[in-house]
Amino acid sequence: MKTLTIRTDAEVEQALESLTRDGQSRSEATRAAILAAERTHRRALLRAEAEQLRNDPDDVSASRELAAEMDALRAW
Repeated sequence: MKTLTIRTDAEVEQALESLTRDGQSRSEATRAAILAAERTHRRALLRAEAEQLRNDPDDVSASRELAAEMDALRAW
């Protein structure tokens, strides 16, 4: 495992204190926070991509055509 050194300020120290009150180490809390931030970032990117597709007239048209085709097949 690699080592990461960061500089903290009063706000970060207060957050770390809050996160470690249950006995979790500073390292564990930091790793969990980094992983949570990455998941949040990944979700934001996916959400932005979905919004872009939702607002793309060509994609909306293709989706509607596909839905109509599926409805026609379902009628069989």
